[in-house]
Amino acid sequence: MGNIVAIVGRPNVGKSTIFNRLIGGRQAIVDDLSGVTRDRQYGTCEWNGKIFNVVDTGGFVQHSDDIFEAAIRSQVQIAIDEAAVIVFMVDVTTGITDLDEDMTRLLRRSKRPVLLCVNKVDNNERYLLANEFYSLGFEQVFFVSSLTGSGTGELLDAVTEHVTEDAVIETDLPKFAIVGQPNVGKSSLLNALLGEDRNIVTDIAGTTRDTIHSKYSKFGKEFILLDTAGIRKKAKVHEDLEFYSVMRAISAIEESDVCILMIDAQTGIEAQDMSIFSLAQKRNKGLVILVNKWDLVAKETNTARDFEVEIKRKIAPFDDVPILFVSVHEKQRIFKAVEEALQVFENRSRKVKTSHLNDQMQPEIERTPPPSHRGRNVSIKFVNQLPTPYPAFVFYCSNPKHVKDSYKHFLENRLREKFQFTGVPITIFFREK
Repeated sequence: MGNIVAIVGRPNVGKSTIFNRLIGGRQAIVDDLSGVTRDRQYGTCEWNGKIFNVVDTGGFVQHSDDIFEAAIRSQVQIAIDEAAVIVFMVDVTTGITDLDEDMTRLLRRSKRPVLLCVNKVDNNERYLLANEFYSLGFEQVFFVSSLTGSGTGELLDAVTEHVTEDAVIETDLPKFAIVGQPNVGKSSLLNALLGEDRNIVTDIAGTTRDTIHSKYSKFGKEFILLDTAGIRKKAKVHEDLEFYSVMRAISAIEESDVCILMIDAQTGIEAQDMSIFSLAQKRNKGLVILVNKWDLVAKETNTARDFEVEIKRKIAPFDDVPILFVSVHEKQRIFKAVEEALQVFENRSRKVKTSHLNDQMQPEIERTPPPSHRGRNVSIKFVNQLPTPYPAFVFYCSNPKHVKDSYKHFLENRLREKFQFTGVPITIFFREK
């Protein structure tokens, strides 16, 4: 089943507004990171204790009429292949259009749960008009107004009934996901690491159809590689669609401990790479960035140092991430990449003893105390690490609401310096002592 919810529908029915409602507002655990485009196509929603990913297919169609309807159809097809639940949006003000009927035919043939969402129902007259959509033959129909938000609660309740936490394979071995845009060299990296000697690859039974799990054990190192390039026949059809690669990346990021994000040295870090980066960061996954095809870049115009500075500028404030320049084709530094990923995994699993944590952090806090807020002093008494799979810390203090973000960054940087959390997002909470 999985936990991806796809919003499909023709243009201008309000897909992105409903998308923003679902991931925005009170439930949002999504923040805008610099460099991530505003028309973000996916985010995370938490509702009724379940966390799931919402994908808005609207951001992916280039507006040119001839390819337009074909592109929408192929998106519906991908959503059917990849999502756990499909929210099919229509617009009460236009009634049922030919394109709506086309999409209905595709969706009705699929085995996926489809929630029909009639948008812009914001007065009694429209409520009556909305009834005509029952004729499309879907069991679950919701009348909503994405602008005012009415009806979205019921829609979310229905969504959460269909999403499940993915069955994750039980293993103590580190799980690495190789993610990135199409044609950046993900499959080549996988093949270069696993080599022709395929008998070191054990395909683990019972793994999801979305990702292929391969176990690597060579040179005294063991880990699981999650391959999102996908060895499914259908993949070829969608190879060029960034939407498809995003859908694949989401599943792998969810299951991994560390994401190896590959970017193309010839294009540099692009908006799509930033989206994948921020998704991994929000999910508290370890990160290693590989700049692939470095052998093809003219060195006189571009030094690795300049390139690295530019990447760090774009991914700031979380820029404490290993960046390696590799050529998968030439097999340059790919084993260094494995070592970095294993080190990041170790950093992510690190537990610091409470006494040691306080011995190290208290002098820093005394040297640079939190600034007071409107005459209210914030005094931090004690810090504790939470028992989460990733580094999360609670600082017990007076007036926790008044701790400024800048001070939170200061504490995060001190934690990074003292305890080596390179490549790992750190979560910090402030609580009344």
